[in-house]
Amino acid sequence: MYKKVLAIFLVLVIALGVLAGCGSSSTQTNGGSNNQSKSTSSQKVTLQVWIMPNSPQSASDFLNVVKPFTDANPNINIKVTVLDWGSAWTKITTAATSGIGPDVLQLGTTWVPAIASMGALEDLTDKVSDLGGASAFLPAAWNSTSIKNSGKTFAVPWFVDTRGLFYRTDVFEKAGIDAKQAFATWDSFLDTAKKINNIDINGQKVAAIGIPGKNDWNVVHNFAPWIWGAGGDYLSPDGKHAALNSQAALKGIDFYTSLALQGLVPKAALEKNSSDVESLFAKGQFAMIFSGPWLVKNLSTPADKGGMADTIAAKNYAVANLPEGPAGRYSFFGGSDLAIFKASTHKTEAYNLLKYLVTKDAQANYAKVSGMLPALKEALDDPYITSDPHMAVFKDIAQYGRSYPAVPAWGQIENILLTHLGNVWDDVAGVKGPFNQNMIADEMNKAAEEVDGALQQSK
Repeated sequence: MYKKVLAIFLVLVIALGVLAGCGSSSTQTNGGSNNQSKSTSSQKVTLQVWIMPNSPQSASDFLNVVKPFTDANPNINIKVTVLDWGSAWTKITTAATSGIGPDVLQLGTTWVPAIASMGALEDLTDKVSDLGGASAFLPAAWNSTSIKNSGKTFAVPWFVDTRGLFYRTDVFEKAGIDAKQAFATWDSFLDTAKKINNIDINGQKVAAIGIPGKNDWNVVHNFAPWIWGAGGDYLSPDGKHAALNSQAALKGIDFYTSLALQGLVPKAALEKNSSDVESLFAKGQFAMIFSGPWLVKNLSTPADKGGMADTIAAKNYAVANLPEGPAGRYSFFGGSDLAIFKASTHKTEAYNLLKYLVTKDAQANYAKVSGMLPALKEALDDPYITSDPHMAVFKDIAQYGRSYPAVPAWGQIENILLTHLGNVWDDVAGVKGPFNQNMIADEMNKAAEEVDGALQQSK
């Protein structure tokens, strides 16, 4: 068993060590728990908390959100360490194997099964009811808190990352297109894209869609809704075999890539990443893009504070759900969970902090500073979301959220998918010569073979 876990660890370190991100320095202040989880001890305790750069001032934003916790329990210090996304995986897995780490830590939703399989996380199964119960959270978020079929819970949902369709209202108005009808199905979406492609708005030609290609960190996430919408998936229902080369999965990949093959996506966009495409959308180059709730925040933030509030799109945009595919409507559901490090010597205090961070107020307040959605259903009724027409759409989109299979090998699998789906964009762009449909099937067959190997190795 030790050799198997060590093998998984080494493979995952290699697979995820290439993640990109940005970081911040550590910060320390006094802390505590909420009134309902108030510590009964007067002993001074320092809780080590590891988070990622989720907001502009990551450490101070976090500490501001937990101020009610700090006010209620002056005997508890909180030391926040902000990990760079690029090094977070290595630091967390090192802590998992050494037993020296934080008390509370943030984990990307796809990381939970791998870290839990190393025996590094506290089992929270018997505390689920005390945390509000599984039904209190968005289903796709809750599905990320365990190892598939283990019957155990190792984390709680903190915030979610889902995707919607941003579109230029002025473009649709000029073209005389009703957005509700335009985004009803894949067919109506495709028809709409053809009608508005290269439309002239105040002397500027606007391309129908902006989609990032292989250089984006979201490649796997970008393909997922289309694969699911066609009835396919990355893995079989039992999580034991690759399924991305099935006819249904290929149908979804074909539709998504056809948007570029039909000239609805400028080839130059396929060389960009998500941030680039969002910026170009704001400046008026695209009529539609797919992005998350953070873009709503960016489009309402002034330029002198790093936002895009003064751009063309910021004054003329709306958000819609993704169109419904032959097998349904889906949106990629990611984000982060919170867990307690099993080696923590302050588990009671750590649990009290965890419990506070999944309360309605804490979830809503953290959503405000991070630009993400809360994972707690009740927090989705906060005025921050319901009073903003753009954020309110994301509340609806969240009902269609779907997450990846909670298997320990997912980190390695996602890296395999990233490579081969990236190669698909190369095929579409003509990097390897004239495109033909067999290229995609061949690439997915290669990917499926590698994914099956990764699943076999993780047994």
